[in-house]
Order: sequence, then structure tokens, then C-alpha cells
Amino acid sequence: MTGPTVAVPAGNTLGEGVLWCDREEVVYWTDIAQSKLWRYRPADGDVATWDMPERLAAMALCEADGWLLLALASRLAFFHPESAEFRYLHSLHGVRADCRANDGACDRQGRFVFGMLHEPTEGPKQPVAPFLRLNADLTLEVLPLPTVAISNSIAFSPTGDTMYFCDSLQKQILQCDYGDTLGDARLFTDLRHEPGEPDGSAVDAEGFLWNARWGDARVVRYRPDGTEERSLRMPVSQPTRPVFGGSSRQTLYITSAHDGLDDLARAAEPLAGHLFAFDTGIAGLAEPRFAGDPNSLPPRAARGTSAENS
Repeated sequence: MTGPTVAVPAGNTLGEGVLWCDREEVVYWTDIAQSKLWRYRPADGDVATWDMPERLAAMALCEADGWLLLALASRLAFFHPESAEFRYLHSLHGVRADCRANDGACDRQGRFVFGMLHEPTEGPKQPVAPFLRLNADLTLEVLPLPTVAISNSIAFSPTGDTMYFCDSLQKQILQCDYGDTLGDARLFTDLRHEPGEPDGSAVDAEGFLWNARWGDARVVRYRPDGTEERSLRMPVSQPTRPVFGGSSRQTLYITSAHDGLDDLARAAEPLAGHLFAFDTGIAGLAEPRFAGDPNSLPPRAARGTSAENS
């Protein structure tokens, strides 16, 4: 079986948040560290980027054509790439001032669920960051889930009644019954005795969870009972998040990072930070779209935001 190939030689410091848009047939992702949104169109190889006003951690497609929902470091916003227009929603400073947005995904009901990451001014990260949900009416709620140091692995079962999530530093992927109310968190799979940390995840049409293993150079497919079904070896040590895309949704696009690698490690990993593609032969699911309406907010033109194409 051939391995992943480079789709875009992006060289991202911290590539993350990858999405496939069926309507546009493009891949969106972010370089968090460089505050930049990326877009790739496989049909003709077109690549475009947009500078963001601050670090962009995660995003969701919207039911409203042409719009994205952004989880910026300190606030939520709608963004229209073609017009470079922002419409701002909630500030996250009031949630917890020493945390920023991190991983996020839309649930099957059209709501955006995201977690935060602790950024202390000194000392190690602590498990104090919450998970939140932006509802279709644009109200924001804190979910009754365990707080974390680094939120990751947010994904939903095909029927939408199970949510997956983790604290990367705890090295355990958890799950809970999910709906308007949430059940208690319970263990999905325990990775404490394995190398690396769990990062972003995607669920395929068979209900298996694919998790990027930061520091372990792998993307692992887990059965619904949490046991490992297969392992995809990556040419970089820090894969960050997979998503299913392409016309048949069988292509796994995977972001990666070179964040924290020293010069020697960078030289040994010349592909670190690139966007990868891999034909799995397994179908993914259509990306859920956020049901809230960007047009319910007043327009606010972007300033200092540019698009570049190559």
C-alpha cells in the first residue's frame, strides 16, 4: 500500500483545522501560528491564502453559501473568502482570559462545538480549558465536559449521537452520548503507554475514528469499540488532523506541522508542515455545516486581509 503524498507543499508552522467543501470541491485549512487561512482546489491545483486578524484555530462550513465560521484565538467570526468580509460574533475573553480557541467541528445538527487551549503566562499548561457550543441561534454555551489543557479530537459518530474529544496531554480519547444534552464522559481509547499524543480526528461512513498522532508519525483508524484497526505511517512526525474529501470522499487529506522542531529535526523532516493526501478506499461523510445565518449580523469589512493565489 502506497503512503500519503504531498498535495500542497505548504510548509505550515502549525497546519490544522482541515475541511473538505463538497460544494466548492476544495480543501480549507489553517496555519495557526502564521494566522493564515489556506484553500486548495485539487481539480486544477489552485492554492489561495488569506491573512487573518489573529490566529485561526478551527473552522466550519456554513449552510449559507460562501461563508465559513471561524474560531479565532479570542473570538468567533463569520468570514466570506471571496469578499474578504468578516462578521464578528462572540469574544472568548470572557470565557477564560488565559485560553484560546483550539480544535472544533460541526455536529450533525448544525451546531459548532469547539474546545480551548490553556496558554499560561508562565508554567505548564493546566486542564482548565472548557468545551463550548455555538448554537444555530448564535447563542454560546459551555458544555458540561471535563476541562482540558489542549482540546482535540472533536468528532461525531455518523448518527450524531456520540461525541469524541480529548485532552492531548492526558493521552486518552474520550466519548460521550451527545444531543441537546450530553452524557458522562467515558473512555474510548487509552494511549498513555504509546508514543505521541492524540490530535485531530475524523469519522468515516462506517463509524470508525481516524486520529492524527502528533509526535508518532501516524494516523490511526479505531473501531467503534476503541481498538486499533489500522495504522497509516506518515512521512512527518507531527500530523495534526485528517478529513475525507474528493468526489467519492475516499481521499484523506492530512495537515501537519513543524512547530517546535529544531534545525536538526527540520532537516530530517523536509516535508513537515505540508498538506498530504491518501486514497483510503473507504468513504468518509459529508462535512456538517453550521446552521446559523451570517446575514443576521451587520457587515464589517475586513481590513489588512489579503488573498494570494498561486
